[in-house]
Amino acid sequence: MSRGAWLVVLGLILAGANLRMPITMMPPLLNDLKAEIGLPTSLAGLLTTIPLLGFALASPMMGKFGAKHGSDKVLVVSLIILSVGSYLRVIPSSWALMVGTAILGIGIAGGNVLLPAVIKDRFPNNIAGMTTLYTMAQVIVASLGTAASGVVASKIGIQSSMAMFALVGPVALIVWIFIAVLNQRRSGSSHIAVDTPVDRPMVDRTPWRSPLAWLILAYFGLQSMLYYSLLTWLPSMWQEAGFSSVVAGNLATLFQLTGMPLTLTVPMIAERKHGLAIINGIVGGGFALGVLGILVPGANLPLNVVAAALMGMASAAAFSICVIFFQKRTSNAADTARLSGMAQSGGYLLAAVGPVALGALNGLLHTWTPIIVLVLVVIALMYLSGLVVIRHRDIYEGLH
Repeated sequence: MSRGAWLVVLGLILAGANLRMPITMMPPLLNDLKAEIGLPTSLAGLLTTIPLLGFALASPMMGKFGAKHGSDKVLVVSLIILSVGSYLRVIPSSWALMVGTAILGIGIAGGNVLLPAVIKDRFPNNIAGMTTLYTMAQVIVASLGTAASGVVASKIGIQSSMAMFALVGPVALIVWIFIAVLNQRRSGSSHIAVDTPVDRPMVDRTPWRSPLAWLILAYFGLQSMLYYSLLTWLPSMWQEAGFSSVVAGNLATLFQLTGMPLTLTVPMIAERKHGLAIINGIVGGGFALGVLGILVPGANLPLNVVAAALMGMASAAAFSICVIFFQKRTSNAADTARLSGMAQSGGYLLAAVGPVALGALNGLLHTWTPIIVLVLVVIALMYLSGLVVIRHRDIYEGLH
């Protein structure tokens, strides 16, 4: 592997590290933020929802710009936006925190959308390995952010803690500036261009006309809605079942951490015969069995440990298979960027609605049981969408 390729690998790891950590580091800091800057409880709940709305609004633009101008250049701009938003949040003001969170959500959208396209373009013979690399960085750093942000804030102060964690963005930015400059020198033009086959009109290159692309959007949206809804409400569900807040928090942490092995293995399983069908079964079965475990009454700790682990593994597998769908159901990197932008645009709108809707239903019904049944319906729809996507080869299949 050349030095330039190794630099891209480092860039993938660092960019992946920025995709969830700016969001997952915030929950442990909420009480301190309320006390220090007077953050209202109503606004605190938006710190998870606002980035998701940013993903939804910015994703189609990032996909379009990446296909037109080159993914490396657009990633540089995205990381500048992310870094500005991250450091704006350091200002001790509720409004700076909210505006900074919205800005960094737009920046994160660039990495979400374009990293699969970079991998397809730069490493076409090692898509599984490179996808594993950046998704592992994403999961590990996100978990570290949740585990360490509160501890660090207690030692050096909340503003200094946020500034320290935000350093990951500028470091990634520096690496991607080098990548973009090297690529420009070597090619004299963007590495990822709009690659349109001569036998298909340009108008057909929009994935919004493809029924298969809509199913991929549905799959991505439903798995995102499940992840963020469970991340938000699982502690409340476990406390209602009789666990203490500490045990409920530990179970929620387990939910996040147990996905790591699947993040590592899913891209490799996908390369095997029937691999995608196996992963789709793991996703549907893991989510369903885990959610059913929560339905069992009583504070049965071993049962809920297993349930948390199953849901965590299913969630990691679901996100990984979505990235694989973006890559394997398109024929070139530009189309990967377009499909990724479309799916994440609609998908994160669903994800933003999920936690709010579940909370509203619980407030209306005062019980989680019928809501969990509704979640099982969502899991079934996601699984069926995955089955259809797996049976097709390209989002433009059958379109003329």
